[in-house]
Amino acid sequence: MSLAWAVLAANGPDSFVWWEWIGRNLDEIRERTVEHLQLTAVALGVGLVLSVLLSAIALRWRRTYTPITWVTGLLYAIPSVALFAFLVPVTGLGFVTAEIGLVSYTLLILVRNIVAGVDGVPAAVVEAADGMGYTPARRFVDVDLRLATPAIIAGLRIASVTIVGLVTVTALVGSGGYGALILDGLSRDFSTPIVVGATLSIALAVVLDLALLGLQHVLTPWTRHRERPA
Repeated sequence: MSLAWAVLAANGPDSFVWWEWIGRNLDEIRERTVEHLQLTAVALGVGLVLSVLLSAIALRWRRTYTPITWVTGLLYAIPSVALFAFLVPVTGLGFVTAEIGLVSYTLLILVRNIVAGVDGVPAAVVEAADGMGYTPARRFVDVDLRLATPAIIAGLRIASVTIVGLVTVTALVGSGGYGALILDGLSRDFSTPIVVGATLSIALAVVLDLALLGLQHVLTPWTRHRERPA
């Protein structure tokens, strides 16, 4: 991939991209875009739900935090190709195998950020919520997670960029969005789909990062108030 970009940079796009192929394959590119978005959205959604549950357990029973981060860290450390190769004999090729692998790579990032965000909630706020009769579960949902939103969004931003890149690898198990274009180009020694897939993956990662940053801006009005000059 780095060689492909080096040639492109040296000779210009016209020597490396067959624009006519792009025009004839817009439907496939659109289909791969939808697939890439679906794989990314499902992985982030499921990963966030699981991470909130794991974080609630770790915050309620502090001794579980180390084992939880150890297991999620082990999953994060496994090379993606090796993980998918391990899953294929068990779950087969396709969407489920891709999502199991993708979700596993979100857990460590999100659990750490959620726990750190909740731990950063001011003690006075926690005491005030308890004094108002909030149960621990209600306070966790309505107060702790709410105030931990900046840390959670930061984790989602990191996870989204990670997952967008890893989705290209899931083409090896039959469900890969832009990765299918890259794999097709590699199999035929044809640079155009490789460049298209790589460029769109980078663009999608940037767009998602900006979208999550905008979401944080909307969900955390108190930070905007704090940043206003006196």
